[in-house]
Amino acid sequence: MLLQGQRILITGGSRGIGRGAAIECAKQGADIAINASAPSDSVDSLVKEIEALGRKAVVSIGDVANPESATAFIEAAVKGLGGVDHMVANAGICPFHSFLDMPVEVVKRTVDVNLMGTYYMCQAAANQMVKQGTGGSLIAVSSISALVGGEMQSHYTPTKAGQHSLMQSVAIALGKYGIRANSILPGTIATDINKEDLADPAKRAYMEGRIPLGRLGKPEDIGKVVVFLASDLASYMTGAHVLVDGGAFVHLQ
Repeated sequence: MLLQGQRILITGGSRGIGRGAAIECAKQGADIAINASAPSDSVDSLVKEIEALGRKAVVSIGDVANPESATAFIEAAVKGLGGVDHMVANAGICPFHSFLDMPVEVVKRTVDVNLMGTYYMCQAAANQMVKQGTGGSLIAVSSISALVGGEMQSHYTPTKAGQHSLMQSVAIALGKYGIRANSILPGTIATDINKEDLADPAKRAYMEGRIPLGRLGKPEDIGKVVVFLASDLASYMTGAHVLVDGGAFVHLQ
């Protein structure tokens, strides 16, 4: 197993990409700590699924936009798993809205959750890794939106570019501690964040038609890349980004 005995923390871990990452990492032998914004049946079922794989599962409830949630998450992981080896900053929101009449509160909330939440969680995890003295890695789940624009995403795309930029900077800051930092840029993955947008059959068909592999991504597609980046297979990768989009970005014609 690629992650045997590793302790992996995942924000936004109960659904979508976070859930897919948690399950794929557990399959590879990792114990998992999940941060969720609120208790839910989804959280409970994920814990059971991880435990059914023979791994430990810890849950911490808190808003990633609150710096105190990061501290609480690390404390819960240390108490329940014994330490922190990898942080997967996955929590994110994308409330689609037009640019000219974008409410200030929507912009601020999106920045606070997507960018600042990643910052707080990665900073807290890195401090614990430095304390442990055994290295580790940070993985930000950014987006193809870090590279391209979106008419209804003027508040969202800058946060995704920011996540990638953050990983580049902390890769430099933390390399001396043996801590790697990378980002994943998913393309269109079928999750709750875009469920309404993809409910339109014409829109879904259009999106699928732009993807050379002919399908939307699934959470486990990203989960497998999380496994790779957390494993020793990526031991010489830091400050990098991995585009996982079925080829959509290069399909220009």
